[in-house]
Amino acid sequence: MGTNGNATKGFEFNKFATPRIIGGIAIAVIVLWALSVIFGGSHGPTPTRGAGKGQHASTQTEQPSRPASTAKAATDSQVSTAKPAAHGKDHAAATKTAEHTTAAKHTTAAKNTTAAKNTTTAKNTTTAEHGTAAGHATQKPRTGDKAHQAAARDAKPTVASGGHATQATDAGHGTPGPGNNHAADSHVAAGHGAAATGHPLPQSTMDAAAHKPRPKGVAFVEAAIQPMHFELEERWWGWRPNDIINITDNVNHFQLGVLEVTRRTTIALGERISRHGTTDAFDENLEQAMNWFMVKASSYWFPSAESKYGDGIEDLQAYVEKLKEGKATFYTRTDNLIPLLASFEDLLGSCDENLVKDTNEDGTPVSFFSVDNYFFYTQGVASSMATILEAVHHDFLLTLESRNATELLHHAIVSCQRAAELEPWIILDRDLSSILANHRANMAAPISHARFYIGQLIKTLST
Repeated sequence: MGTNGNATKGFEFNKFATPRIIGGIAIAVIVLWALSVIFGGSHGPTPTRGAGKGQHASTQTEQPSRPASTAKAATDSQVSTAKPAAHGKDHAAATKTAEHTTAAKHTTAAKNTTAAKNTTTAKNTTTAEHGTAAGHATQKPRTGDKAHQAAARDAKPTVASGGHATQATDAGHGTPGPGNNHAADSHVAAGHGAAATGHPLPQSTMDAAAHKPRPKGVAFVEAAIQPMHFELEERWWGWRPNDIINITDNVNHFQLGVLEVTRRTTIALGERISRHGTTDAFDENLEQAMNWFMVKASSYWFPSAESKYGDGIEDLQAYVEKLKEGKATFYTRTDNLIPLLASFEDLLGSCDENLVKDTNEDGTPVSFFSVDNYFFYTQGVASSMATILEAVHHDFLLTLESRNATELLHHAIVSCQRAAELEPWIILDRDLSSILANHRANMAAPISHARFYIGQLIKTLST
């Protein structure tokens, strides 16, 4: 019974173990074939554009190491499944153990291989996409930056109409393209503005208004306003000749010189320059301005000098606005300019005489306390006259050029400016041969030159 029982058990074992062994071998072969197909197809991954060399090297280095472990697992499984075929009970036990071990190893190997493949593929794909994106993100703007730098380096300033500087650039550097869209916006000139291709951009309405030439006469009247406006509004302590306590004698006489030039300019403007002839009516604002500037400089109250001079400036400004609107006239003929220059010549002659005389009209010598009065009065005249003569050059330029008189006017302006630039600490009136200065004589030299050139200018315009 014992022998038959053992034989029966051995028969049943062989009956059920043989199909399992054959099935396990078949499964192992199929798994090995599948693994060989999988790893054979992905043995050499195709390089992706944009990936770095280091990433490709690491991918190719990691790939062969994993099939080696899989092959080792497969060899172990074949050896394990071959052993049960030669022995009995121990063969069956070993077969079961080998079967489970082989299945576990194959499963683990398959999972590891699939995971490794997926990870490597995802890594390569991510690296490729990242590299490509980085290439597009860095390389093209870098090219654009080079183009921008080259265009900025090659750009040359060009003078456009009106004297405003524009900037010309190469068309190639500024042509917009992929990754280089900022190039066209970067090459805009500081003046009118030029596109990257060198063609000027269309001016806006604001630019056109800003660069629109001013009407004739605006510069001249504004120059007449400027010196008095400074003395009334911007000078510390304001208008001083009518102060009850005079502690700044020099500034007082400087302001008197500015006032005299303003008076003569306003008279010439109201009586001649703003009128076509003697039959034209006076401009209302200019007529009022002439009256306001005739108020005595030392008048403290009823009326106050500074308040009436302020009214005169307001009337001149009203005339400027009418010129801008085309509601007033300004004639740049020679017969309108000559009376203004003649009054300036007379004023400079009076100043020159006060600077060089040694005795007064009554025969008394010029007092030391009068020397600085003459000096600063003349300096106020020269300073304000230089400002107005520059405006004459601006508004009467065509008239001056038609008589070849611009050079004479230029010399007169320079002489007045030299007189206005003298700034001695103390006004001395020593003998002309003395080692010490004679500041009246120093002031008289440029004043005499200015008077001479204005006289020659009058003669030139009269011919």
